[in-house]
Formats: sequence, structure tokens, C-alpha cells
Amino acid sequence: MDVAVGIVAQRNNERAQGLAATLLETLERGGEGGETDATASVVVDELTGEAIDAPARRVAGMADRDLVVSIGGDGTLLFVAREIGSTPILGINLGEVGFLNAVAPADAVDVVTDLVETYRERDAFEARELDRLAVTPEDADWSLEPALNEIVVHGPRRGNGGGATIDVRVDGGRYAGSHADGVLVATPAGSTAYNLSERGPLVHPRADALVVTQMAAEDAMPPLVVDPDTELSITVSDADTAYAISDGRNRQRLEPPATVSVSIADDPVRLVGPRGDFVASLEKID
Repeated sequence: MDVAVGIVAQRNNERAQGLAATLLETLERGGEGGETDATASVVVDELTGEAIDAPARRVAGMADRDLVVSIGGDGTLLFVAREIGSTPILGINLGEVGFLNAVAPADAVDVVTDLVETYRERDAFEARELDRLAVTPEDADWSLEPALNEIVVHGPRRGNGGGATIDVRVDGGRYAGSHADGVLVATPAGSTAYNLSERGPLVHPRADALVVTQMAAEDAMPPLVVDPDTELSITVSDADTAYAISDGRNRQRLEPPATVSVSIADDPVRLVGPRGDFVASLEKID
């Protein structure tokens, strides 16, 4: 039985496309030299397929694969995760830091072939789950794609004159409320991203926690670390419009006064393969 593998390479990145071609060839012949049972049925994303003349499909169409390999930076992996849900992902790091992508390009062939062999033997991967965040409106009918990094609620725009009054309630109690650019709720994975740029704390990836961080608040409270089961409610008012944004990409316009809740999404992201060295990666942060 072939293992079904999808490969997604960073857009317009020849190095990523070349590695995708190497992985495809290696898996189709059964490892380097064809000496193993690590054969696989492989498809690549559409742009990569055009570049390397290989079988291709849309990334969203890879949700039924046994494994999807993401080649690029954390942004590429975030994109893949949005498209394929809880399908197991292996991240190969071509970026600067690579908190989510643990595998170096030089190790990619060995790691991927080992994973394929293991799956053939056990019909399963040892995956670690990363929580994603869902945002739910109080009095409206819309939804956003779950966020692996953070949910942001902010006023019409960032900067002078663009904020709103934003109240944050934690388990029903008022934690913070003032004029601010916005507020974000981050996962441990997202603590190293937008949260960090807003002076929120770093959270170790194995911690079971969320972070609530205000953005340029006039009467600011310190960032708050909470249990993932905490009830978080955000109300935005005193503005003509506002936005709820998932991972900096998917957004929904709000009509203040508007209230949303942020909670753990039903489907986590599942990562396979070796873990990255979180502490060592911190040295690469500017």
C-alpha cells in the first residue's frame, strides 16, 4: 500500500521547488537508491507542479493525504494548516527562525522517508497537537478560519485616531477596558509572532496556555496568561467600524458595539517529525 503524501513548496522559491522535486523522486522510487519500502503516491501544489512538471492539486485538496510536507518558512506552514485542517504536517525550514518547521533541508529526505516507512508499518503517525483559536460573534452570523497564531480584534486602523474602546472579560470579570488600537489572544505558537511585537510574553510551546495582550492601550494592563478553557470575551465600541482577524490573513468586519468570544477550536494542527529547539530558535529573533 502506497502512503499518500502531499508536498507544498513556498511560492516562487526555486530552492523549495528543487527540494520538492528531490522528495518526489525519492519517495516514488522507495528511498535513496530504491532500497526501502518507503514508496509513496505524491502530489505537489499547483505552482510547484508547473515548475517541476509533476502531478499537482490545490492545497485544500490535500486534506485527504496521509502526510503533507510544507517546505518554506512558518508562513508557508500556517497557510498549509489553514487549508488542510488536522491532516499531519511536517515542516521543512527554509526561513530565518522556524519555530514551527523543525527539519533542516539537509535532513529532509531522511526524515520524510523514515516517516513514510513508519506509517507503512503502523498505519499512524506520532503527532503532537497544537491548539487553534476560534472567534465567535455574539449577535451575528459569520465565521473565520481558526487561527494557529492569534486572533486580533482592533478598531478601524492602527495608529493615531484609529483605535476604539475595547473591553476584555475573563470568565465574566472585567480584565481590561480602555481606548486601544486593539487586543490579541495568542496561542503558545503565536506568542513568538504578533504577540511578541506588542510586548507580550514568550510562552514555551509545551505550555497549556493562551496570552491576552492589549495593543497600544491608553490605560494598559499587563499581558495576561490564562488557561485554554478560560472564557474570553472582547467588546469593541466607540468606533464606526472594527475588525476580527485570524492569523493576520482572514478578517471579518464588525459593526460596533460588537462582542466576540475567543476559544479553542475543535480541530488542532497536527505536526509530525522531530521537535525544534525552541530556546535555540529564540537567539534568531531580532
